[in-house]
Amino acid sequence: MNNFDVIITGAGAAGLYCAYNLSRDLNVLVIAKRELTLCNSSLAQGGIAGVYNSPTDSPENHKHDTFVAGGYENNPVTTDILVNEAHLDIGRLIELGADFDKTPDGEYHRTLEGGHSMHRIFHHADSTGYEIETTLLRSVQALENVTIWENTLVCDMAKTPTGFSFLVLKDNELITANSHFAVLATGGIGRVYEYTTNSAIATGDGIAMAYRLGAEIKNLCYIQFHPTAFSNRHTRECFLISEAVRGEGAYLKNCAGERFMHLYDKRLELAPRDVVSHSIIFESQRTGSDKFYLDITHKDAEFIKKRFPMIYKNLLDAGFDMTTDMIPIYPCQHYLMGGIKVDENSKTTIDRLYACGECSCTGVHGNNRLASNSLLEAHVFSRRAAVQINNSAKDCEKAFAPYDFELNENSPKIPHGYRTRIRRIMQSTYFVIPNVDGLMTGLEEVTDIMTVLDSGSFCIDRDYVEARSLATVAYIILSEAFKICSNSEEIQPLFEVPDK
Repeated sequence: MNNFDVIITGAGAAGLYCAYNLSRDLNVLVIAKRELTLCNSSLAQGGIAGVYNSPTDSPENHKHDTFVAGGYENNPVTTDILVNEAHLDIGRLIELGADFDKTPDGEYHRTLEGGHSMHRIFHHADSTGYEIETTLLRSVQALENVTIWENTLVCDMAKTPTGFSFLVLKDNELITANSHFAVLATGGIGRVYEYTTNSAIATGDGIAMAYRLGAEIKNLCYIQFHPTAFSNRHTRECFLISEAVRGEGAYLKNCAGERFMHLYDKRLELAPRDVVSHSIIFESQRTGSDKFYLDITHKDAEFIKKRFPMIYKNLLDAGFDMTTDMIPIYPCQHYLMGGIKVDENSKTTIDRLYACGECSCTGVHGNNRLASNSLLEAHVFSRRAAVQINNSAKDCEKAFAPYDFELNENSPKIPHGYRTRIRRIMQSTYFVIPNVDGLMTGLEEVTDIMTVLDSGSFCIDRDYVEARSLATVAYIILSEAFKICSNSEEIQPLFEVPDK
């Protein structure tokens, strides 16, 4: 039997760091949906924010910036934990070998991004997430108590008297794995939109499973749309132009090649992401154009190539030289502030079930995440989950009571097109500024899809699992959004919109 003390679903930064911090006498399984480095953590460009050995910065400054960006809806308890324990996990990453950039005098280079008042972001050029992910992978793969299943799809989970059972699709076979504790670290929900910066695995599987299990889901409609995704409407996955490019002095320009952020916010290009995204939409309405650009051509070309090697190469491949060309950009779905509600130790409302990383809602982000706080959150709260599991596992029973899943053998595959319909609904009803008039219609259509997927007997495969997850996530988002919008006569902009 596939029995483990702890099963972690997700092999991004949160899942791997949780595994690393679990006691070495616990038998741990980490399940990766696809190849090990295909996750949102690997795509993170900017860095990991935090106060670490800084003579000028303080956790209180970091907390203030986090609250301002989050519209003061942040949870004060968990935000205190985030900023005050940042040094522990940044220090641990350095010990594990994470190669953060340094200045010529040997000090760690800290960069600046939108919403930050201080240079406090540790980075590895413009591919920090990949550096952290591969560092954690090396560390976890060396542990004898941790098993990793790659290219394994978690199809369902159930609560049992002794913990949890997971139905997984491994090597084209449906099998059951059991555990006393479970950690959901399945990432975000980006693939519920037509255009996203998220990787292909981000279909909200963990959130959907937790919802069906009865866990409380909080603020799922708090979705961050990144203002500077490379504008390429030919692919669903949009290449991100890091916040750090604006942090190094890039200008936002409209269709006429003119800067416009001064019309909307005194922080200009360094305003928080939600403000910049709203500004682009308002400027689009003012000018009647959806053509926008990021311009860093006034900076030294060699500096740009060295500071942003990955972005520079990817843009060259797309036909743009960022040292001489303005970069076409437009907002697209990027991050989720809400998720599975957890406490300060990442524990959900279900006994022995934990959630870490983007699929969780710790409350630290409020209604808008401050740049580079996501990698920090993933590490701080997955470590805290591991510590609590270590303490609770000491008194845990050794038996397992597997759940008998219904496999729907010989059932038909789901009809084609459900995921496309869901993405179209979300893109048209809940993108940057909600389409209040379309929310109810969108919600009704998603509800119909959910009813079909939940009541029908379909073959359990990747298409079915992801479609059901996306439908569930879309249903929760639009339900929350409709409730919020229906209590207000209209959506008020964050600031005054100039006349056309």
